[in-house]
Parts: sequence; C-alpha cells; structure tokens
Amino acid sequence: MADVSVLNVKLYGRVIGTLTHVQGDRTLFSFTEDYIADGHRPTLGLGFKDDLGGLITNHAATQVRVLPFFSNLLPEGHLRDYLAERAGVNPLREFFLLWVLGRDLPGALTIELAEGEAWPPGTGDKTGERNQSRENALRFSLAGVQLKFSALGDTKANKGLTIPAEGVGGSWIVKLPSARFKSVPENEFAMMSLARLIGIDVPEIDLVDLTAIKNLPEGLGDLTGKAYAIARFDRTPDGPVHIEDFAQVYGVYPENKYKSASYRNIATVIGAEGSDADIEEFTRRLVFNTLIGNADLHLKNWSLIYRDRRTPSLSPAYDFVSTIAYIKDDEAALKYARKRRFDALDADELAYLAGKAHLPEKPVLDTAKETVARFHEAWAREKTHLPQAKSVTEAIDAHLERLPLVKL
Repeated sequence: MADVSVLNVKLYGRVIGTLTHVQGDRTLFSFTEDYIADGHRPTLGLGFKDDLGGLITNHAATQVRVLPFFSNLLPEGHLRDYLAERAGVNPLREFFLLWVLGRDLPGALTIELAEGEAWPPGTGDKTGERNQSRENALRFSLAGVQLKFSALGDTKANKGLTIPAEGVGGSWIVKLPSARFKSVPENEFAMMSLARLIGIDVPEIDLVDLTAIKNLPEGLGDLTGKAYAIARFDRTPDGPVHIEDFAQVYGVYPENKYKSASYRNIATVIGAEGSDADIEEFTRRLVFNTLIGNADLHLKNWSLIYRDRRTPSLSPAYDFVSTIAYIKDDEAALKYARKRRFDALDADELAYLAGKAHLPEKPVLDTAKETVARFHEAWAREKTHLPQAKSVTEAIDAHLERLPLVKL
C-alpha cells in the first residue's frame, strides 16, 4: 500500500481542505490556504470555530479513524459493516470508507481522491468488480444505521422511486422496513405527519410500496410492507445545501451520540447561533418527541443547515419515531437539563433548561404550552386515521397518562 494517500475535501464543489493518510494508519486534516484566507468562506462546521469566531486550523492526527466531523458523515453499525464488506474495505478504516462513499454525503460536502478516480490499494481483483462494488456501496452511503438510499423520483407524481445506478444524485431518502421491528416506516410517517400538523417544519414525506422502488440491490432479505420516503432538505434545484448534525457540532464520534451532550447543550448552541424562530422550533420538537415517547432523539437527530452558506439555523425535522412501542423506556436519549426521564419534563425543568441555555424563559414556556395543546387536538382527531400500528397508538396513549407535561 502506498505510504501517502490524499483525499480532497470539497464544499460546494470547491476544494477547502485535504485528508492525508500516512504511515502508521494515521490521518491528518488541513484546510487549504485559499480557504483560510477567504474572509467570506462558507462555513464547514461550528466545531471549526474558536471562541472569537475565527477558524481553527490546527488539528491533531487521528489513528485508524478520521476526525469526528468526518466520521459522522459515514454510516454506522451493521450498515457500515455491510457496505464495507461489499466494497472490500475494512469498516474500521474510515479514511478508505470516505474514499469509497465520499461522492454522496450529507450536505454540500464531497470527498474525492486528489489525483483522479481510483480504488483503495489492495482491495478487489478486477477493475469491473471494483467499480461495481463501489456503486453498490454508494447506494447506501448516507449516515445512519437503518438501510436507506438516496433516490430519484417524485413520490406524489408517480408513487415510485428509483435508486440511481451510480449511487449518487438522489433528492429523496428511502428507508426500508425493519427486519426487527414491525411497521417502522408507517410509525415514522405517522409521527412526522403529526409533527407537521402541530407546526413543526417537516419536509415532504410519503409511504411507498416496495414494488414501486426500482433498482433495489439484491441480498436485502425478505422485506414486506412499505418504505418511508422523505425529501432531502440538503438538495435543492439550485444545488446542495450544507448541513451538520450535533455530533459534528460537538466533535464527538457517532457511538457517543447518546452521552456527550444534553438537550440543554443543543439549546445553548441554537440560542447563540440561531434566531427566535429556531428557539421556538427547538422547543416544539423537544416537547413533541417527549409526548410521543421517542427515546432515540440523540445528537445525530438534530442538525443545523446553512442556507446562505455561512449562517446556521435549525434544519427541517427528521427521524421522529415513537420508540416506546418497541422498547419500553422511561428515559429520553439525552438529558433535558438536570434529568432524563420523560416524566421529568415539566414547566420547572423547561424553565431551568431555558435559564442554563440563555434562552428567554417566557417564549419557551409559551411555545411548550401551545405545542401540548396542538398535540392533544391533532392526536385526538388523527390517531385513528394515521397508518401507525395499533400497538403504537396504545403505547402513546398509555405514555401520555404518565406525563406531567400534558397539563402545561
């Protein structure tokens, strides 16, 4: 294997830095001089800003892995292992995973070999086989643990989606049924539909028959039911829009997404970097996910979006699922401020969170009360019409009876 390999890190198609793999399986990241000198440079991530708002340019080398910001662009868990096996790459060696998957990442980033297209040295046997392995892996390239694809199509127009043969360029994310839990796509569609009804910013979503999805790769097993589709808010007719999740913001690796920060910490960033509307949206989402019993609202399920390429705001919502229907859980994914239990989120905990996060207390409490009222109205009206399983409805109803939040 070559002693040195270099990947270009591109933001909106412009090279802004490099990832360099050197002997000892170490990787170094550095910004280009051009990006450093640009006073109007697009923002890569808040974690690259110092306390005065300047750009942090010195980054420690990493062993085997890459910096957390880049690690969080890659799939997790079993999906990572699956893709790495298909591509002939060790799943622990993140530099080479980025080499394989870097053409279709979340946001406006792409990562490509600095000296033309090639395959990581020592993987695969024949050129055709290597190229096919890469394209198959690219189809699943988005971060996360669920089998999902970047897809082409307009579900409202033709109730069908196509997985691009080359694995890049899709404007929808398609999430397949779970082999472990029943009707997860229906659950997510219902919860996201409910979220929209109470005023949360939700992209276009749909449920799609598996038979209407073209170019699904072989070897996925016997899947039944429907797939959940959500429009990619990081893709627009004018080109990609940059995003980063809060694991990237806080510079933690994906496996620490449940334990390295709290909702108060997220609120602090939103209060400092966002607008009053972002604070209200944060409050709505926190209250809503407590009401539905979503115990999986971790750091990677909150993101910032850079619509003007420089200024962050809270991205549209995603990954809202009532998890208590599958795994009984009394606790949220993260601490609120002092406590983690769902039944600990009341007016006092919200006020404490607001104070510690330097948010205005009255708007936070007013938004929480309004969200609870809207939820009660929408849930009573829609719960028998939404497509979630009966067990999900029953679990939420039982959960609501235990929450002081419902009495705000």
